[in-house]
Amino acid sequence: MSTSFTLSTPIIKYLSEVNQSEHPALTACRVETASHPKAMMQISAEQGAFMSFLIRQLDVRLAVEVGVFTGYSALVTALALRQNAGPGGKLFALDISEEFTDLAKTYWQKADVESTIDLRIAPAGDSLSALASEGYAGRIDFMFVDADKPGYQDYYEKGLTLLRTGGVMLFDNMLWSGSVADPSDHSIETVALRDLATYAKADPRVRAVMVAIGDGLMLVTKI
Repeated sequence: MSTSFTLSTPIIKYLSEVNQSEHPALTACRVETASHPKAMMQISAEQGAFMSFLIRQLDVRLAVEVGVFTGYSALVTALALRQNAGPGGKLFALDISEEFTDLAKTYWQKADVESTIDLRIAPAGDSLSALASEGYAGRIDFMFVDADKPGYQDYYEKGLTLLRTGGVMLFDNMLWSGSVADPSDHSIETVALRDLATYAKADPRVRAVMVAIGDGLMLVTKI
């Protein structure tokens, strides 16, 4: 199960006590996913709480998620969208795995937010391009990316096309369990994450900040 970078078990427990309580469907998804062989792919509860807060503050109505897994982060987003926009909110959830997203659907149904989520099974780059061609360029309020790391640069550029001015993109795993700070690590994933962080810092189209929430989040705002 994923937890925020370097946090101890007592601190994680304390955060769960002082943050807003999870929706029962979120708890079910988190607990049941903990026994999955790829449980580390799921975001932590404290990261979910932060994302929900951010989505509410931004008054997000249209959102995109790249990388769904068993659906926890998508459920966080959909529940916050419902609070912001009622049935008018929409999350475009992009993944390539029907196996994982079939599990996700069960939790979305438990929370009665399935109608808020437009699940698209296809390569994410293709789905992002399709959204632009469907008239969503410059209209998306929020985008969360937690998928293949070598694809992050492509998702960044296509996400900027979709994002409205003032909209926010979140990129997960930007610390990669600390590997990005190890100069001897030249793995494809690590290099891709370092390159994106450097690129976003210098990109005049955005403001970007990196924070040690979860396994590292990079927040990018389109200006």
